[in-house]
Amino acid sequence: MKRKSNLDERQEQKLLEIESHGCWLAFWGLLAAMVVQLVVYGFDMASMAGEWIVFMALALYIAFACLKNGIWDRRLKANARTNLIVSLMAALGLGVVNFFAVWGKYPYKPVGAAAAGVISAVVTFVICFLGLSISSRVYTKRQKRLEQEPEDEMKDS
Repeated sequence: MKRKSNLDERQEQKLLEIESHGCWLAFWGLLAAMVVQLVVYGFDMASMAGEWIVFMALALYIAFACLKNGIWDRRLKANARTNLIVSLMAALGLGVVNFFAVWGKYPYKPVGAAAAGVISAVVTFVICFLGLSISSRVYTKRQKRLEQEPEDEMKDS
């Protein structure tokens, strides 16, 4: 099922370029991290910190590159409703994962596991909603600025 894209042709091309660079960064970075872990530690789940670091580098690259170029998303709009829904989904997901992680470690304390799940969900919601709200404001300002710039100036920046 195809959905309507919120991006114009300029934004679509720039997003494809950003995704291409990010994909190669992730590919080579994860490959290097896995080789180092295999050689130094053998296969150990605790050694997945390298993948996490590369993942975060990739996520930050894409986020900042998109904001710099006035791109939000192909389908989602930069508004409070979307921020609320995405933040609630992230909070619910992390809250459930945290609940089961704590309950698996301490099965005799279901109330503590529920509290851990709720606390992590609330903290995740607040951080995610604030981050998305700030990012959507930055995006909106940047998008307006890019729309006002003449074509020649956009190529130079």
